[in-house]
This record gives sequence, structure tokens and C-alpha cells, in this order.
Amino acid sequence: MKLGSGAFEGAYSFASRFEEGSGTNPEELIAAAHAGCFSMALSAGLGRSGFTPKRIQTTAKVHLVKADEGFKIGKIELSTDAEVPQIDEKNFLEHAESAKKNCPVSKALAGAEIQLNARLVR
Repeated sequence: MKLGSGAFEGAYSFASRFEEGSGTNPEELIAAAHAGCFSMALSAGLGRSGFTPKRIQTTAKVHLVKADEGFKIGKIELSTDAEVPQIDEKNFLEHAESAKKNCPVSKALAGAEIQLNARLVR
């Protein structure tokens, strides 16, 4: 598989999805897109409120499950650590929840449960 932007080129196969094959798979690409989109949305929301993050690091874990009608993405776990000076925990968590709800990738994946674990780092 090769992305149009040239940002990625590599193996993409059934074995990389359901077995122990090397390469990427659709769920890994969705996880990367979701983590990136969430981080951008969180940074933008914090910035609009006058908070400039020093660092936001997000990972996403996509759970592919077998259902009666075939496979589906049942859950996505977003985990983010953010270093944001001069913000309190409550305000930070509100921004994180808003980013989870409103980033375009979260909206596209609304059929899956999206869990968020957000941690403000001091």
C-alpha cells in the first residue's frame, strides 16, 4: 500500500490484520488517524481558550470484534498525556472530552464506543 502523499508505503495484507504478518492494517491506520485528529482538536480548543500546550501525546487502540453480522470496530481507546501550563484538571478534562466528541475522525467513527483516558502532566 502507498499513500498518495508518500507518507507511508509498506505491506498491507490479511496476515497483518488477523495473523502475525508484518505490515499495517486498516485498524492501525484508523488508530493513527484518530490519535492525530484528537491531538489537533485538543490543541486547537486549548489554544482558543488561551492555553498553549507544551506537549500532547495521544495513542489510540482500535478493537476489532466478531459480531453476528461479521467483524466490526467495537471500541476505540484514546489515551492522551498533555502538558498544558496554567490550566486546572477540570478545565483540561472538559477540553479533552470536547475534542473526543468533536474531532472529525471521532464523528466518522461514532458507531464505535470511544473511551478517553486523558492525563494532565505537570
